[in-house]
Amino acid sequence: MSEDKELEALKAKRLAEMRKNVISQAQKQETPKEQVPPAYRSIVISKLGYRGMEVLQNAERQFPTEAGMVIEKLGQLIHSGEINEELDGGKLLALFRSVGINVRMETKISIEQDGKFVSLSDKLSSKESEDDTSNI
Repeated sequence: MSEDKELEALKAKRLAEMRKNVISQAQKQETPKEQVPPAYRSIVISKLGYRGMEVLQNAERQFPTEAGMVIEKLGQLIHSGEINEELDGGKLLALFRSVGINVRMETKISIEQDGKFVSLSDKLSSKESEDDTSNI
């Protein structure tokens, strides 16, 4: 009989823990991600140059929290006038990397062939197929 009471107590305790976990998970999903105030982000966007937006979007996608902090501080510096130059993609990427945020960028190498730009992978694959047919 006492074993039944102990078992019931353990079941009740476990059920309470499970409810607590479900509630905390639901609250985590409901809380919105930390967002940079739109004013600072729009200030930064207004100063972006060539490929700057591409770097910014990659940083926000890969490191949302860290990029948000950098954007906020960068927006404050631009707003205060301490930074007044255009930020191209290279400068922005260097900034992120200097603070330890290694933003990965898609790299594509194109070469000119017969007046058209062809990706290097396409060029190499077509050369391999030509070599294969000539060896037969």
